[in-house]
Amino acid sequence: QVQLVESGGGLVQAGGSLRLSCAASGRTFSDYAMGWFRQAPGKGRDIVASIGRSSGSTYYADSVKGRFTISRDNAKNTVYLQMDSLKPEDTAVYYCAAVRSDSGRAYYTKSMYGYWGQGTQVTVSS
Repeated sequence: QVQLVESGGGLVQAGGSLRLSCAASGRTFSDYAMGWFRQAPGKGRDIVASIGRSSGSTYYADSVKGRFTISRDNAKNTVYLQMDSLKPEDTAVYYCAAVRSDSGRAYYTKSMYGYWGQGTQVTVSS
């Protein structure tokens, strides 16, 4: 089992920044590819960004390219999502997820992820 705990959400004005963190425990963190997903009210849970086991591979949804940056620190068992130039449409609950991987790939398919955090709310005001 992998336990994931997100933090860093909150209320921010449009154009501002937030940094989300996801702390993992329970298994060898570097064996897992990691992803950030988000779910807005009344909508499905969509990929935001993902990162491979050793940070060599990343994936970003088109809507966040150039504004968000995913990174990980395997020594701290933590994955981050730096969110800059935030827009009201970024408002959602953000979830961290993990998938055990034998490759360095970053995965963007939600169904591949077997472990999820509880989510953290991000609200961007206009």
